[in-house]
Amino acid sequence: MSIPFPFTAVVGQDDLRLALLLNAVSPAVGGVLVRGEKGTAKSTAVRALSALLPEVDVVSGCRFSCDPGAPDPGCPDGPHAPGAYVSRPARMVELPVGASEDRLVGALDIERALAEGVKAFEPGLLADAHRGILYVDEVNLLHDHLVDLLLDAAAMGASYVEREGVSVRHAARFLLVGTMNPEEGELRPQLLDRFGLTVEVAASREPDQRVEVVRRRLAYDDDPAGFAARWAEEEAAVRARVVAARALLPRVRLGDGALRQIAATCAAFEVDGMRADIVMARTATALAAWAGRTDVLAEDVRQAALLALPHRRRRNPFDAPGLDEDKLDETLEQFSGPDGNDGTDGGSEETGDDGDDDGPGPGGGGGRPEPGTGPADGDGAARPEAAEGGEPQPSGGAAEQAPARAAEPFRTRVLSVPGIGEGATGRRSRARTEHGRTTGARRPRGTLTRLHLAATVRAAAPHQRVRGRSGPGLVVRRDDLRQATREGREGNLVLFVVDASGSMAARQRMGAVKGAVLSLLLDAYQRRDKVGLVTFRGRTAEVALPPTSSVDAAAARLGSLPTGGRTPLAAGLLRAHDVLRVERMRDPARRPLVVVVTDGRATDAPEPRGSAGRDGGRAASGSGAAARAAALFAAEQIASVVVDCESGPVRLGLARRLADGLGGTAVTLDELRADSIAGLVRDVQGFGNGRRAA
Repeated sequence: MSIPFPFTAVVGQDDLRLALLLNAVSPAVGGVLVRGEKGTAKSTAVRALSALLPEVDVVSGCRFSCDPGAPDPGCPDGPHAPGAYVSRPARMVELPVGASEDRLVGALDIERALAEGVKAFEPGLLADAHRGILYVDEVNLLHDHLVDLLLDAAAMGASYVEREGVSVRHAARFLLVGTMNPEEGELRPQLLDRFGLTVEVAASREPDQRVEVVRRRLAYDDDPAGFAARWAEEEAAVRARVVAARALLPRVRLGDGALRQIAATCAAFEVDGMRADIVMARTATALAAWAGRTDVLAEDVRQAALLALPHRRRRNPFDAPGLDEDKLDETLEQFSGPDGNDGTDGGSEETGDDGDDDGPGPGGGGGRPEPGTGPADGDGAARPEAAEGGEPQPSGGAAEQAPARAAEPFRTRVLSVPGIGEGATGRRSRARTEHGRTTGARRPRGTLTRLHLAATVRAAAPHQRVRGRSGPGLVVRRDDLRQATREGREGNLVLFVVDASGSMAARQRMGAVKGAVLSLLLDAYQRRDKVGLVTFRGRTAEVALPPTSSVDAAAARLGSLPTGGRTPLAAGLLRAHDVLRVERMRDPARRPLVVVVTDGRATDAPEPRGSAGRDGGRAASGSGAAARAAALFAAEQIASVVVDCESGPVRLGLARRLADGLGGTAVTLDELRADSIAGLVRDVQGFGNGRRAA
């Protein structure tokens, strides 16, 4: 067995260590979600925590870790005879990202149940984690239904398995710890709310601290046992403090003054529901117990707010995490009692833990400066526009313009990929999934997970005479079993190809365009898609954001997107095609949806000065190249939609012509809105039966 890195040897990360210890003292706090960039000791700290937990006594031979002092009366391995028990270290069970539902909750052996009449149940990871730690690395990449099962078990303290008429229930009380990198995608807000505490971690920018991190890590890698021995005394001290805090916890009093501060803080930050109040109360009492006190103080309430509220106050995935600490202090001061909130005025008992007063910093904010009132070159001089809304022409200065502020997002109409896919579970396009409505049956490939009973009976019925069955009943063999096929929804790769040229910036359209893309990003977040961003302007196209599950990152890149220059539409399409080719090798099951945001104008790189007379020829050449690039998408039947950004009284219909070349559809910015009369819900049409939006 490998020796974990000592918990007390982790450098810095005070909030992370405090949150973990609070849950070790009081599992009722509800677990920890650790958010941060890669390489910030998230997993190291979590794995080290298990060594600090006290040993547990379990009934001998019980697969569900029943406590011999109070065995679960409904344990599947029960009833248990009194007496025999063993002591063992608390377990830390890891849930892999690719785990199945059967691996998480346990599996009934359906084949034995049908063929032998035996109700055999194999416990899953939830049973293994009972009275220990369940660690989910990259929890944001788990399928939604697995996260639902996981958090329901954490909330109820039990796991329920219902399958083919057989029910199994067993206790499942554990410390839930999840880690995630926000760049790889967010959890839904309702799932974020189920984690008691959250911590934002980042690598230190202090050279001395970074040096110490490297020094300790190298020493551990060279001699894990020796390194752990050097920290054994500190580990034992923390372990003893956890035991003492657990014993003190029932005597901690949460006074009415502290309760008023908790309620006022949750109301001030407009959190939804009452779970935040309850978690703050439990966290504050845990903090007091960790500090060796029996009264909850204002400092405990403040620290509890910094750990329990940041992930609950967010309204959409583009808000910055964290709390406004000035606002927090004002609220606590306003509702502090005349007794200084010393917690002596009576109250409820809770479990608790203490720690340092380091909390997540205040959330970022502040918008970008408003763009100017018209296109301008590098020295601020106005630049003339081409006739009929063509390309703004450079006048000797730089063609790039300051980023425009995005308009307010709105609810968009549904865009989906035609056909039936088999990609990751999501909420956009039709797909064959493990969950959803039953649509048919097939022979099982590997382990049978979802029995289609009617199809199994139909397969077995014609062979009953041959198998010697003449009376009632049915002889079922392995070859008769049929797996149910189900249809649900999948998440797609939504690749945005955004025109950032001068023609888009003209007449201040870019703010509306960014608002539309932001709206589509919000929709992608809700539908569990991956997103990517390709932009084109001037002479080239670039991948502003490779495909990722983080719509936050896409929104940030969109906000800083500059505009200006000519329109290399063909280059943008070709770059998008390359992105899809690479992504297809990485994730072949995830189907793409290409969203091209443009007015349809296409030009090549500008000619040298003095060649204005040849601009028309260059534009025609650009249109031809764009048409050839669009044909690649049509030939591969890649679902696409063109958001037509053309405006003004005279419209050339170039975006709709581009949509025809792609084999997709075209919608205007107005038609993109879900509440638009023209924007009735229409799926993106595939190659061969494409039609444009009316």
